Amino acid sequence: MTNVEYTHIDINGTSGAGGLGCEILKNLALSGFKDIHVIDMDTIDISNLNRQFLFRSKDVGKPKALVAANFIMNRIKNVKITPYFGKIQDKDEEYYMQFGLVICGLDSVEARRWINATLVNMVDHANPESLKPLIDGGTEGFKGQARVILPTITSCYECSLDMLGKQITFPICTIANTPRLPEHCIEWSSVLEWPKVFKDKKLDNDNPEHVQWVYNTAFQRATEFNISGVTYSLTQGVIKNIIPAIASTNAIIAASCCNEALKIATTCNPYLSNYMMYIGNDSVYTYTFEHQQKEDCPVCGNIAQDFFANKETTLEEFIDHLADTQQVRIKTPSLRTADKNLYLQAPPQLEEATRPNLSKTLKELVLDGEEISITDPGLPFSVKLKIRY
Repeated sequence: MTNVEYTHIDINGTSGAGGLGCEILKNLALSGFKDIHVIDMDTIDISNLNRQFLFRSKDVGKPKALVAANFIMNRIKNVKITPYFGKIQDKDEEYYMQFGLVICGLDSVEARRWINATLVNMVDHANPESLKPLIDGGTEGFKGQARVILPTITSCYECSLDMLGKQITFPICTIANTPRLPEHCIEWSSVLEWPKVFKDKKLDNDNPEHVQWVYNTAFQRATEFNISGVTYSLTQGVIKNIIPAIASTNAIIAASCCNEALKIATTCNPYLSNYMMYIGNDSVYTYTFEHQQKEDCPVCGNIAQDFFANKETTLEEFIDHLADTQQVRIKTPSLRTADKNLYLQAPPQLEEATRPNLSKTLKELVLDGEEISITDPGLPFSVKLKIRY
């Protein structure tokens, strides 16, 4: 079999060498892939052991990438797995250029956007080897998806950003004054009460002592309002935005990803074109379709997106809106037009100099039809919007 190198990437803990990652690593090694790299920044928690089968109780606290690599190499001979305990952003383009293909099993939209943009930026059409196929897998309870991305050729991850569901949030007035759900009590405890009690100390949702405090405080508030259902596991889920992982879903999506990797590596069959959805709530259902590339994609396209805005909106309100806008989803944006800085997050001197613009309306700063460029320190690309009133 062709000796193809593979990289599995994750951030924020639950998929790198976790539920989906364990399945992918096992499948690749048993399929004959000889040179595999795995990146994960997480350590093993006791809660991982029910589905992340490469780990044992004695491994709790150890880096997932290292333990997973050693487990596979001890069980399967003639396979080399190189682990890295850290973030995908720690590596540069030269590192990713060495691989034949990349498989992502991420639970982070930001991480997916980063690796997608990095692989697109690496493409040099004069050098075919610079194009690294990206296989993306993800699970959400009984649902999952697998897709094949050929950077600059097919639609990329950024092209499908508007397919993502909007993250559930609760109004501050509700969680502060009239909680009705256990989630309201947990949000009150973590968002409002924690900073009041601990001042400048940041809540670490991976610290069991912090989670326990949030749970205890939320439980007391729920008791006051006769609300039931506050549990430790729900507390973890709310503050970490966790969707329960289903072992069978992980196995199905990992199998699909590795099947595509095998087809790309050996050309034994045509690979997926280009998106497969799986739903297992009531029965086993899959649907395959070709997601189209967008001309106005900020990563693989080349034209600005039309963005309709109220000219009376202040720049500060506009920036807040960007974080929730499906086509943008940028949390810490810096904004520029062709001839002026609208607002820059850093360095401090420029942030201070552009801060007065936050209270100005868009019509004072941007002309109808004018383009603005939006950047974020966590993303290796800029989003271009053509403002329409």
